Amino acid sequence: MRPPAGIAATALRTATASLCVVTALGLTACDTVFAQQRDPAPFARLSGPEVVNKALAATRAARAVRITVRTKSPDGAPVQAYVATDIRGECTVTLSTGAAGTMELVRTGGTVYTQSDEAMLRAADAGRSRTTVDSEVKKLTGRWVKARPSDRYTAEALSYCDRKGLLDRLAGSGATARKGRTTTVGSTPALSLTGAAGRGTWTAAVATEGRPHILRLGFSAGTPLTVEFSEFDKPFAVKRPAV
Repeated sequence: MRPPAGIAATALRTATASLCVVTALGLTACDTVFAQQRDPAPFARLSGPEVVNKALAATRAARAVRITVRTKSPDGAPVQAYVATDIRGECTVTLSTGAAGTMELVRTGGTVYTQSDEAMLRAADAGRSRTTVDSEVKKLTGRWVKARPSDRYTAEALSYCDRKGLLDRLAGSGATARKGRTTTVGSTPALSLTGAAGRGTWTAAVATEGRPHILRLGFSAGTPLTVEFSEFDKPFAVKRPAV
């Protein structure tokens, strides 16, 4: 008579653990066994790339999400963007770029609007005559306008509305994923993953409770980039600015 499946599995794990203690052979296999036993549900039987695929699918499918981006400008100034976006393409962004100032961006109904402080307007108009810049600053500071497609800060802010683009960076390197330790992001338990991306590395934290959303994502290659995702499926309202 065969023992019940649960008892047999327990016996196998115990035998494997004993073998690992007794002999130095097969250490890689032993490490794998113990790593699987430590893995939090629901990822115990999944490889690193499989966890990444589940996390990408869940994060892409969220009806709405808040995104915080931290990176650097080409001249090394700190850049922060606070984003709310949904699957319809509605999006709001607050972009802060070091001494270049702050811009608010709203995309609704396919139209993009921006509102900038004086520092941002002057940075965007760098290279134009001082008279022209002063006139623009006086007229536009703190006012909503339809975005100028040629404005590089507008283009940068819009890039952070692109959830797919941010996640595609991970998708292209997901095959290198290795599972790491458990952690928390805010108060949410998560599993850490690492992998290679170009000449650098990437790191991620995937929620282990509820849906396996990506909570944090970072890239070291080129310009360092950290992205945090939160408030999944929480709706938000976008009001068309008066221009």
